[in-house]
Amino acid sequence: MGGKLLPAAASPRLSRVATSGAHGEDSPYFAGWRAYDDDPYDAVANPGGVIQMGLAENQVSFDLLEGFLKAHPEAASWAGAGAGADPGVASFRDNALFQDYHGLKTFRKAMADFMGKIRGGKASFDPDRIVLTAGATAANELLTFILANPGDALLIPTPYYPGFDRDLRWRTGVNIVPVHCDSSNGFQVTAASLESAYAQATASGTRVAGVLLTNPSNPLGTTVQRSALEDVLDFVSRKDIHLISDEIYSGSVFASPGLVSVAELVESRRAQNAHGIAERVHIVYSLSKDLGLPGFRVGVVYSYNDAVVTAARRMSSFTLVSSQTQRTLAAMLSDAAFVADYLRTNRGRLKERHEHMVAGLARAGVPCLQGNAGLFVWMDMRRMLGHGDQGAATVEDELRLWELMLREVKLNISPGSSCHCSEPGWFRVCFANMSLDTLDVALARMSRFMDRWSKPPTARQGQLALDE
Repeated sequence: MGGKLLPAAASPRLSRVATSGAHGEDSPYFAGWRAYDDDPYDAVANPGGVIQMGLAENQVSFDLLEGFLKAHPEAASWAGAGAGADPGVASFRDNALFQDYHGLKTFRKAMADFMGKIRGGKASFDPDRIVLTAGATAANELLTFILANPGDALLIPTPYYPGFDRDLRWRTGVNIVPVHCDSSNGFQVTAASLESAYAQATASGTRVAGVLLTNPSNPLGTTVQRSALEDVLDFVSRKDIHLISDEIYSGSVFASPGLVSVAELVESRRAQNAHGIAERVHIVYSLSKDLGLPGFRVGVVYSYNDAVVTAARRMSSFTLVSSQTQRTLAAMLSDAAFVADYLRTNRGRLKERHEHMVAGLARAGVPCLQGNAGLFVWMDMRRMLGHGDQGAATVEDELRLWELMLREVKLNISPGSSCHCSEPGWFRVCFANMSLDTLDVALARMSRFMDRWSKPPTARQGQLALDE
C-alpha cells in the first residue's frame, strides 16, 4: 500500500526501576570492566591488552574441582554410579520435572555441614534454616526486601563492595548510609562510627532497618575483629534493628587472626542466656568465592528468625537453583575427604598468591593493608596523589591516577572511591582470577608505572596529569 510515511511513534514509557540510575553502572568499578572487555589481555593473541584485576574470582584451585568430577563423573551425569540407560532417564526426569522451593534436602544438609567446617566447627547450621538463592547478589537483595521498606536505610561500613549500590538499592528502593571507617585502625568498624551514621540517618528522617557487614571484608581482605563484631551486635540490639553478615569469603581466610563468624557469637550469647540477639541476625553465603563457582549461581540466606526464613523461602521462588546443580554440588560437598583437602589446599594457595602479590608490590614501592583473607589486596597509593602546596588529596586525584594506570599500563584495578572509601588513594587489586604468569606481567607493569611516576618533576609536584 502506498501513501506517505507515518511519523515515528514515541517510545512507550518504562517503569521507574527500568529508568533509574540507581544501578550504578556509571561507577569507575564497572567502567574498568568495560575497558577490559574492549581490549582483554591474552599472552599470545593480545599481550598489550588490559589485565583484569578488578574481578574477585578464585581460579587458583579450579583443578581440584575438575579432579573431583573426573574421579566422580556420576556427580555431574544423569545416571548414578554404575547405572545404565534407564536410571539415567529416571534421573533426568527427576531433575527436569520438579523442584522443591525448599531445595534438595541432600544439598541443604551438605551446605550446612560445609558452612560449619569452614568455621572450624565453632558454629553449626540447621539445614532447615538454609534458603537457597541464585547467588549472594540475590540473597542480599532478598533480605533487603524482607527487612526494609522503600525509603528505609541500611548502614554499611566503608569501604564496601561497589556492587552493593546496585544489589541493595536498585529494585528495593532502600537507601545505603555509609558508616565511615578509616586507616587509623585498619578500617575496623567502631561503635562511635555506627552511632554517627545512625544519627545522620535519623536526623534526615530516614528509618534505619539494619546494618550490613562483609566479614571477611571486600575490598579490605581482612576479618572483622571479635571486639568490633561484639560492638555491632550490641548496637543492633540497642537500636532494635537487624544485622546482615555477608560471609561469602569465610572459607578464604588464610592467615591469622582467623574468622570470627557472627554465628559463633550468636551461639555464645545463647549459651549465656542473652535473649533477643539471634532473631535479628541473618547470614549470607555463596559458593562463588571459596569454591570459585560464580557461574553455578548458588547462594544462601541463613536466618535465626522463623518469620524471615518463611518469607525468604516464599521469595526464593524468583531465584531458584537448578536441581542438577544441587545434585552435583551435594555429591561434592558430602565427600568429607575432598572438602578437607580442598579447604586446606585452597587456603595454602591463596596465602602463597597473596604473599607473592604483596612482595611484588613492595618491590615496586607500593604498600598494602595487612590482609588475611579474600582474593585481593587493599593497595595504598596515597603518596602518589596531590600533596604539599596542592593541599589534601581528593577523589579527583585518585580517579586521575586510576585512569592513568588503565591507559598507560593497562591495569584495571578498583579505585577506593568506588568502594566509598573516605581516604583517596586506596585501590582494590585482585590476584586470584589469573595465572601466576599473568600476575607477574601485571606486577612488572606496575613496577614500570611506579618507576616513571613515583618521582614526578617538581613542576608537577605529585600531580598526575593525563595530558602528558
